[in-house]
Amino acid sequence: MTTRREILKFGAVGAFGLAGMKGGSDDNTPPTSTLPPPPTSSLLAPQNMPVPYAGVFRRPPELLPFETGFDDGDPARPYARYALTQKLGQAQFVPGLSTTVAGYNGIFPGPTIRATQGTRVEVRMRNALPATGLLTPDGFNTVTHLHGSASLPQYDGYANDFTVPGNVKNYKYPNWQTARTLWYHDHKHHITAQNVYSGLAGFYPLSDQYERAQLPQGEFDVPLMISDAMFNADGSLAYNDNAHKGLWGDIIMVNGVPWPTMEVKPKIYRFRVLIASISRSYRPALSTGEPVYLVGTDAGMVPKVQALKSWRQGTAERYEILIDFRRYRTGQTIELLNLGNKNNVNFANTGKIMRFKVVADSGSGTGSISAIPTTLQDGGAPNASRGGIATMTLTPEMAVAKRNLQLLRANGEWTINGVTWTDVEKSGFSKLFGNPQPFDVEQWTITNASGGWFHPLHIHLVDAKVIARNTNGGKPFLWETGPKDVFYAGENESITALMQFDVGAAQGGRYMIHCHNLVHEDHDMMVQFSVGDWRTNDPVSTDPPVRDTSPADSFPPVYRPGFPPGT
Repeated sequence: MTTRREILKFGAVGAFGLAGMKGGSDDNTPPTSTLPPPPTSSLLAPQNMPVPYAGVFRRPPELLPFETGFDDGDPARPYARYALTQKLGQAQFVPGLSTTVAGYNGIFPGPTIRATQGTRVEVRMRNALPATGLLTPDGFNTVTHLHGSASLPQYDGYANDFTVPGNVKNYKYPNWQTARTLWYHDHKHHITAQNVYSGLAGFYPLSDQYERAQLPQGEFDVPLMISDAMFNADGSLAYNDNAHKGLWGDIIMVNGVPWPTMEVKPKIYRFRVLIASISRSYRPALSTGEPVYLVGTDAGMVPKVQALKSWRQGTAERYEILIDFRRYRTGQTIELLNLGNKNNVNFANTGKIMRFKVVADSGSGTGSISAIPTTLQDGGAPNASRGGIATMTLTPEMAVAKRNLQLLRANGEWTINGVTWTDVEKSGFSKLFGNPQPFDVEQWTITNASGGWFHPLHIHLVDAKVIARNTNGGKPFLWETGPKDVFYAGENESITALMQFDVGAAQGGRYMIHCHNLVHEDHDMMVQFSVGDWRTNDPVSTDPPVRDTSPADSFPPVYRPGFPPGT
């Protein structure tokens, strides 16, 4: 009999289904199959294969709240309520064919939610997906994680706090943190990779007065969700996780468009670059050889703007960059290339990401800025009155504990310090990597002793300051000089970071640590820590999903009027 875990280990279910599979003798032996092996690249006919730069760039639509107001009528306590439905939809990724996606409101990327510091947000998340997944025989259960938010554990997207089809969960986000690019995505244990690859990902930028005063806004503030995929001959998504090593598609997409061309005015643009590939990492660079200007990292603005000819970026990392298109003539094209990193699988066009085409200026240009800044100033620690410390002012002397995370492969599983999420489950969720107290500062060192793979490690809840590497002369890379929550542990690399366990007004609880190569996370590279008592704010039982009894057409989405096509 083929077990669920064996099916996942085989990694070919999404491409070919279950027929013909024979189970292995134990959990370490993958099932055999009379079917051909899963694809390693797209099976599209030539007329259906996308051509680089032929597609028109588009931005994800911006969702508007269905309700706004003030808690207890207090103008100092504003809120906004949104509704999203996880459901199937049809996308036009490749010429002449449609692709079924599982998306928020049935689209990929999902709608962008723009939040403001100090305005708490509630998101009504309804699972209207079918009983079984697009790429796995498992139930189409979902978990929603707002990546980069200091949410309570019960709203953080804990891997076992899942919503079954027909249920709904109300997620609550405090938004007290400084401005940053967040994103929301699925986090269901064992099937996170398939669910995100199927389309469950969207942007959630958080703004504040300091960011709005210093960086481009509106038309000139552009989200770029970069992902890769491969397709079957009929246009459906193909899936092959290469024996749990990762999935590398031959088609690069930006906001769901393969290798798009974006028309830009001769202005300074801000791009929020997010890698939403489930495994692939990138090294972006402009084809002109000129620099971009780094103004933000995962968790906020950088103190000093950095000029970069290229930078390394793994899954879930966010880098905000400025590109000054005033230096180019009208009609000129500039490509955003991918120079690549070790231990990725490359294809004919995976060295390309997108193209910019400079067009004649029109309109007022409201929202752009007149010059590239050299320094940026944020608002400091929002919770300073409770003991909060601005991340980039942390020093080693403040650390009350030092901890080490060893990223290892053992017994066919990806592990952290030899521990897997299965071990956490077997402990009744009491097994902890660490137990800092609220507002403690700690120093963590992440080590990847292998030369055969890389790991973008994500630590939930915290913003961290990278203070050392065993490469690059012992210093952080220039693109790591702002607050971070994902740490690219390359081959034989170690990273040391300082972090404060700032839980705001909450009392803490359990949060996850995992590799953001989502194939590694699912098999089974995830552990947890607790801030304070691990039983506080139980992430599964405190505010569980409930049956959705509202009519199917409740909460129809309303989107902000968009920008012209191609912008």
